[in-house]
Amino acid sequence: MSRLPVRKTYKLFIGGAFPRSESGRTYDAEGANVARGSRKDLRDAVRIARQAGAGWSGMTAYNRGQVVYRVAEMMEARRAELAGLSSGADEVERAIDRVVWYAGWADKLAQVVGSANPVAGPYFNFTIPEPTGVVGILAPEPPLLGLVSRLAPVLVGGNTAVVVASEAHPLVAIELAECLATADVPPGVVNVITGLRKELAPQLASHMDVVALDVTGADGDLAELERLGAENVKRIVRGKADGQSPYEIAAFLELKTVWHPIGM
Repeated sequence: MSRLPVRKTYKLFIGGAFPRSESGRTYDAEGANVARGSRKDLRDAVRIARQAGAGWSGMTAYNRGQVVYRVAEMMEARRAELAGLSSGADEVERAIDRVVWYAGWADKLAQVVGSANPVAGPYFNFTIPEPTGVVGILAPEPPLLGLVSRLAPVLVGGNTAVVVASEAHPLVAIELAECLATADVPPGVVNVITGLRKELAPQLASHMDVVALDVTGADGDLAELERLGAENVKRIVRGKADGQSPYEIAAFLELKTVWHPIGM
């Protein structure tokens, strides 16, 4: 007697868990019923991301790099599953290599982005990078490499993230979330919401606790998202869907300048 295989249920990823949408809604994508996240789901994700911020940013840069590298290890172990939900093995390999590349930058950022500043007077003046806070990400295509290219810089800099996955190709984002859940990433540091962009993106742009919004994956609603973000002085970042640069990390950092007296 042949058996029916157990089909996977694709849920949200919030606070390290995989809940259904509080609305109970789903939508059809890639032949699967996918959770259709609501505005309340997104607000919950932002609240949890903010709570997780102190612990994540308080880790040493070296330890953050270790955790991000562990994400690459988990992706490597799930190469076949990720390839089946993306464009194939090449996209998966490039995404894994990109995570490894960014992990290596975690403890080198301060030397590149920060500086010691010459001043006239008995002071030592230096500038150090600090995380911005909760970052909203509208994931671009391709669904895995685009998401990894925008998420990795945010994490390496010590920020937390609320991701709105690709509406048309959301399955690989949840598969990636399963890698994150087993890679020592603290609960709440990354939250992934699937659903309709027209419903979720404006909520992310207008939320007062989201301090930066990555609109790389935004479609024709970019002007409206920028307007909503401007109302609460949100940083708007439009990066590259296939970019790799330390300055992608710097886009989500604040620079703090400290004056310290000498000889006192």
